[in-house]
Amino acid sequence: MGRLSATTVKAIREPGRYGDGDGLYLVISPRGGKSWVCRVQKNGKRRDIGLGSAKKVSLALARERAVKARMQVEVGLDPVAERRKEAGIPSFREAALEVYAQNKATWKNKKHRTQWLTTLETYAFPLIGDVSIADLDGHHVREAIVPIWLNKPESPSKIILYDYKAFLASSGLMPVGGKRVRSY
Repeated sequence: MGRLSATTVKAIREPGRYGDGDGLYLVISPRGGKSWVCRVQKNGKRRDIGLGSAKKVSLALARERAVKARMQVEVGLDPVAERRKEAGIPSFREAALEVYAQNKATWKNKKHRTQWLTTLETYAFPLIGDVSIADLDGHHVREAIVPIWLNKPESPSKIILYDYKAFLASSGLMPVGGKRVRSY
């Protein structure tokens, strides 16, 4: 490792990908932006993990972050998901369980309390449970709903999670958009 130097990083202007070794690359875009990327591979799957802008992240720090990312991948962790956890951004599963815990006492019908969580555990969590709420969008909700839409029409409406959206809105993570918030 260590084919690049701090001086070289500053001097290079030509767009391209410049390897430092052990999967660490300096990527220069056609517009001149410089960023660090760590390429990792596990079980035949290759992935590029962004480590930050070269303006803010020194070569030494990029090397440290690359080592950390490779170690996480080696033990079976997702470095991007770990970084989000450190930043405090919950996964869909974590946020939904928090909403459930906050609201279960307010739901009058015991059957609805049980069904709300069971529906998520059965249909949504296996598909989108580990998706960060920062990345959650309509396509993820569709992915969870489409397989069961025709067979169990009541379940998809619970997966849409009106209470979950209310939680996100109250956390400042997602605007409600003027839509009615429904509770079971």
